[in-house]
Amino acid sequence: MKRIVFSFFTFLVSTVTLLANSDSLSVSVNDTLALSTPIAISDSLALPLADSLQNDTTEMVVFDRIIEESYVRWRHELIQSDSCQAIAWKDTLKKEDYVRYLSQMPTIMEMPYNEVVRSYIDSYVRKYPKRLSSLLALSKYYFPIFENALEAGGLPLELKYLPVIESALNPSAKSYVGAAGLWQFMPATGRLYGLEVNSLVDERCDPYKSSVAAVAYLKDLYAIYNDWMLVIAAYNCGPGNVNKAIRRSGGKKDYWDIYEYLPRETRGYVPAFIAATYSMHYADEVYHICPSELKLPLATDTLCVNYRVHLEQISDCLGVHIDELRRLNPQYRYDLVPGNTKPCNLCLPSDCAYRFISQKDSIVAYKSDLISRKIENKIALQTTYKVKAGDNLWTIAKKKGVSVAAIRKANAPKKLGTLQIGQVIKLPVR
Repeated sequence: MKRIVFSFFTFLVSTVTLLANSDSLSVSVNDTLALSTPIAISDSLALPLADSLQNDTTEMVVFDRIIEESYVRWRHELIQSDSCQAIAWKDTLKKEDYVRYLSQMPTIMEMPYNEVVRSYIDSYVRKYPKRLSSLLALSKYYFPIFENALEAGGLPLELKYLPVIESALNPSAKSYVGAAGLWQFMPATGRLYGLEVNSLVDERCDPYKSSVAAVAYLKDLYAIYNDWMLVIAAYNCGPGNVNKAIRRSGGKKDYWDIYEYLPRETRGYVPAFIAATYSMHYADEVYHICPSELKLPLATDTLCVNYRVHLEQISDCLGVHIDELRRLNPQYRYDLVPGNTKPCNLCLPSDCAYRFISQKDSIVAYKSDLISRKIENKIALQTTYKVKAGDNLWTIAKKKGVSVAAIRKANAPKKLGTLQIGQVIKLPVR
């Protein structure tokens, strides 16, 4: 998971945000491994996994807490209403039903059943059906973007469910260790795959560019492991941890064989991916859970601009709420599209794109002092933080999307000990 951000596990595992991507593809696994066929786990394996989960419930507790916290926060951003009226599901399915449904999904990856997988399915369809309803709504906008990138890269389309557990389909999701975006890239990994990350732009949050980068990263991981379950595990905890688990298992190269040797959070990551795939695929057919209403427009156009323009200029001139523009263009940290440095993409509702083109000159001229003034004000507001009740360095770091180490460094040489309510501390400018 990416070591803990929020999201669905926000809506479901943004376990995401619990994740820890590696910033390097340097590994010691033999790159010439033969393509292996995933093996469905047997009853004898399922029982130990179930016992393991019952003996250590940390992942499920965190999973449930993240679902609740992120749902409350994120639903107000993108979900219009919960008109679906999803109700808690009373599980009447038997083991053989789950096995049959999982085997019938149109996926290249084999989706095995065990009690760990079932526990995560329960979180989606039984404990948090409204969260699943919200994910279904968000998927209408984001899944076509993911599918286009995966199709172009020749990868299995079911990988579109990775951002569900990474970020709960929240393009602005940030982890306290610095991972960001739908695919939760760390800065170094993002740059390695061509994503620009600077003071004005964070392309890790760009749904289109980050999806292309994620496909390239996943292809590189598959070239190493030749097994999609291991690829997904490596995406979560980094190739180094997967290689270590392989060595500790005696050289076994099947996810379920190295399960007990993986980091604790990663043990729940692949089961959560299987559960997300299953739950979203069968949400309507089996569980009668329908999508909520989405605030994002499904019809959009992406323009290339080579000049500076502020989203507020566009909002005022075209009558589009600035929050909608921000949701469509989450990569711009301060609402500024810096097209004067290099051409930048600007995503607009389709019915506004032509008006923007025809009114471009008047939009750029409107409130021309807005650009520098708005950026300076926002930076000033973000460089300090007043401590509130219940705060500690970890919660502040998570809330602000920075690391604890970065906060300590920003406040050096003063050493931050126990924080006091009302205390003002410095925050690093991301």
